[in-house]
Amino acid sequence: MKPQALTLAVLTAALLLAGCQDSTPPGARAAAAPATAAALTEVATGEPDAPPPDPLLVRVPPGFGAELRVVPVGATPLSDTLRVAGKVDFDEYRVTRIGASVTGRVIEIDAHLGQVVKVGDTLAVINSTELGQAQLAYLKARAQADLQARSVERARQLFAADVIGRAELQRRESELAIASAEQRGAADQLRVLGMSSAAIGRLGGSGAINSVTPVVSTMAGTVVERRVTPGQVVQPSDALYVVADLSQVWVTAEVPEQQAALVKAGQAVTIEVPALGERLTGKLIFVADTVNPETRTVTVRSQVANASRQLKPAMLATMLIQARPVERLVVPSPAVVRDGDADNVFVEVGPNLFRLTPVRLGPDADERRPVLAGLRADQRILVAGAFHLNNERKRKELE
Repeated sequence: MKPQALTLAVLTAALLLAGCQDSTPPGARAAAAPATAAALTEVATGEPDAPPPDPLLVRVPPGFGAELRVVPVGATPLSDTLRVAGKVDFDEYRVTRIGASVTGRVIEIDAHLGQVVKVGDTLAVINSTELGQAQLAYLKARAQADLQARSVERARQLFAADVIGRAELQRRESELAIASAEQRGAADQLRVLGMSSAAIGRLGGSGAINSVTPVVSTMAGTVVERRVTPGQVVQPSDALYVVADLSQVWVTAEVPEQQAALVKAGQAVTIEVPALGERLTGKLIFVADTVNPETRTVTVRSQVANASRQLKPAMLATMLIQARPVERLVVPSPAVVRDGDADNVFVEVGPNLFRLTPVRLGPDADERRPVLAGLRADQRILVAGAFHLNNERKRKELE
């Protein structure tokens, strides 16, 4: 209404009331005065004196089409899901680092990265003067032991013929014992340098010195590292190859120390690998007993089968750990109403009367949301029909 028309209406009403005032009894005029003033105020301002309705309060209208169901807020054991960053790693029980058993020069490379090898396969060949000298020492010790053995045999015959005395026989037997010990020591040295007992036996039979020795695989698996090149001089302390069995891998993660008490070995875990776009299942096989002082985290480890070789060491992963259950207030997920960027639930405040109440909830866990703030255990909430009732509240608010 325009301001001029509104002013004219007020003046007209005032004149009519004044004209009727003489014919109205005094008591009636006194009683009508407040109502008249209120009416004039409402006409002048366009607003009643009554307070506006609560926009969060909604009454279920008669014949409301949606089915409503109200239940009390309940407590139940609930497990939090811990999301921690991790990575795929080698199973340390299925990986071996292979080096040379002697000092020498690499003259041949037989295995390359990614190659699948078996136990005993040759990875590289080394020429070692150290091995040749050890073989020569063994042949000398063997020859000396054979010589002393024949000398003792003759001494026994001469002693039986009473040609030599017992002292001479004992001296020769002592020399044989020393020579035999030196032979055994030389053979042990060859074993340390990587020669098998069969190879040592062939060396003693042929007497041919061979200073070339192979570097062989001690595990069936895949060559994942090669740290040697032709012509390189290597020593027994050098790791030349790393061979790993990738049919089973570890997934390790770092749990913050504040949450370390919620995890223990044997718990089921879900593993997300972004590179694969899928989820894997496993269980914790290890929880560290110490805290990393630099990251303030505790290392946990899971074991995962990898028959298809899709999981590759150093891949990024996320580990979802189901923590131990804790008694907590929960609300069913269908009871939650999103209004703006906040979670709300309808709390029953009377018969067919509900109030939209803001709450703070945890993440969904099996269609249940843990209550962090905003609800008490003695309150009753709407768990079915909340969406339709919220639409009714918005409609009333617009009217």
